[in-house]
Amino acid sequence: MNKVFDVLIIGSGLAGQSLALRLADQHRVCILSKRELTLSASNWAQGGIAAVHNSEDSIEAHIKDTLDAGAGLCDSEVTRMVVNNGRASIEWLLQQGVNFTREADDDRLHLTREGGHSHRRVVHVADATGQAVQTTLTDRVREHPNITILEHHIAVDLITTHKLFKQTASDGPNRCLGAYVLNNQTGKVITLSAQYTVTATGGAGKVYLYTTNPDISTGDGIAMAWRAGCRVANMEFVQFHPTCLYHPHAKSFLISEVLRGEGGLLLLPDGTRFMPWHDERAELAPRDVVARAIDFEMKKRGLDCVYLDISHKPLAFIQSHFPNIYQRCLQLGIDISKQPIPVVPAAHYTCGGVMTDMHGRTDIDCLYAIGETACTGLHGANRLASNSLLECLAFSQSCALDIEVQGLQPTISLPDWDESRVTDADEEVLITHTWDELRRFMWNYVGIVRTTKRLSRALHRIHMLRDEVGEFYSNFKVSHDLIELRNLLQVAELIVRCAIDRHESRGLHFSKDYPDLLPEAIPSVLAPDNYTSLLD
Repeated sequence: MNKVFDVLIIGSGLAGQSLALRLADQHRVCILSKRELTLSASNWAQGGIAAVHNSEDSIEAHIKDTLDAGAGLCDSEVTRMVVNNGRASIEWLLQQGVNFTREADDDRLHLTREGGHSHRRVVHVADATGQAVQTTLTDRVREHPNITILEHHIAVDLITTHKLFKQTASDGPNRCLGAYVLNNQTGKVITLSAQYTVTATGGAGKVYLYTTNPDISTGDGIAMAWRAGCRVANMEFVQFHPTCLYHPHAKSFLISEVLRGEGGLLLLPDGTRFMPWHDERAELAPRDVVARAIDFEMKKRGLDCVYLDISHKPLAFIQSHFPNIYQRCLQLGIDISKQPIPVVPAAHYTCGGVMTDMHGRTDIDCLYAIGETACTGLHGANRLASNSLLECLAFSQSCALDIEVQGLQPTISLPDWDESRVTDADEEVLITHTWDELRRFMWNYVGIVRTTKRLSRALHRIHMLRDEVGEFYSNFKVSHDLIELRNLLQVAELIVRCAIDRHESRGLHFSKDYPDLLPEAIPSVLAPDNYTSLLD
């Protein structure tokens, strides 16, 4: 089956849905969603969207905070573009119907503050901003007649002219023509042809054992773009959120940074504050600083977790500012108005990704990457809190404008997926065991604090697993789990390679062997042309 669209958007988070709505009045758009349309990391985002709305705040202050957090690796031009887009992005969401939290005494937007921000500038919907935004946009997307939604479909690989016609760079530019896609319900692979293809699949948190990300965050867009010939950058900078709920019955539940922004204190089991020992900004230090401090205290003292305490605030304040966190913790027997919350760091955000320009364009013609999949230059070595949803909105706008300017491309007939030489898998247990092994050694060897020896061990294990998975992929029909595992292995390799190449400690990458900061901040860039990829 071959379906033809003007724009194929792989991913249904804020980046993908906002782009679809910006394009759909003039284009036939298809949104590909691995599961339900609303299941995305965007939907799980609690904090909010950073945007300058206060007369005491300024664009320059937001830019400075972003550059400071990024530890010298932010692109200043991109940062200015995104920050300048803040107010317009919020206005666009208001037009779509998002009901942001207002001040109690007037109609102004309520602004909160998070770690790394010098002012209150985070626009939010209580403590469930992502869910409110995603629900609103999903309703708009489902109503639009020009948007085709394919839920429970996962992209297998991108289709490019170089792969299709067995060309090289000397034969001319490489162009993306669409993607092969597995229908999870029928088990059949279909062909989606598109004038323009956009990868908006989010990050790769599931490469780690503990993560705040949903199960779909398997780095699909990064891995597919790499296999197609795109450069990736800064993959070593994986942000670990300092405060994920530590409870045997709570899966990946994030305790928002806003809790610390509103006065929450980090404590040892005996009630002692420890953040002032690590940074003068204490609980309001950037995430990398707080995550390393928690990791240090846990390892030093042999702790399973530390505690985040907001109980000194009135009950009414807690219930109005953090209704979802309050209710979820209460369901688990934790009354946060009376007792501290057990927390641990967990993989949260992939700062690196597919290299793009100011419009989301990649190294391949007609292929774009936006959202967490992309490395735009905004986040540098560490993402400033609540800049991620803002980046999604800013780049969906610039990407849409670029596609409008480019116009339509000639259509090329695409072949069907060929599975004539493969059979049904006979040992699916290999996938489950390999997935578990990968996530465990990535957590142990490529976590918050790294050493060259640990990184080398991780790479060696990846080499071993790639042979098994590569053989499995070549001989058996593709499945959802196999596609995700293949992508996770590829992303894990890219993370480790970038980490090995960085001989310093900067931002989210901290190495015991190279604890100092080099005088010049240089991005980590990997290019497929001069690199032996493991899973092509």
